[in-house]
Amino acid sequence: MKPERNYTISKNKRRVTIPDALDAVSKIKEGIPSTACFEHGTLQVKMYRPAGRDPQKPHTRDEIYVIARGSGWFVNGDDRHPFQTGDVVFVPAGVVHRFVEFTDDSAAG
Repeated sequence: MKPERNYTISKNKRRVTIPDALDAVSKIKEGIPSTACFEHGTLQVKMYRPAGRDPQKPHTRDEIYVIARGSGWFVNGDDRHPFQTGDVVFVPAGVVHRFVEFTDDSAAG
């Protein structure tokens, strides 16, 4: 059996905390406001923190956003719906999506 290929920002190889992820994304100074928090095989978990506006483009794979904090509106293809802390939002691959009218503290993993 091959050893696991694994990356996490925490000390535990199969666990990452939201506070650790929020801390990691808060340290980004410029560029894309996201950071990888956990990776295993084709699975990637990132913390994303848009600032001012959300410049995202459609992605090549399905995505799930777990709202760690904040609130606002989310554009998901032709739909637009509110989001708040604790929500889970699904975006199919290739669909135009973005956070809009969101609070300054908004972050999603």
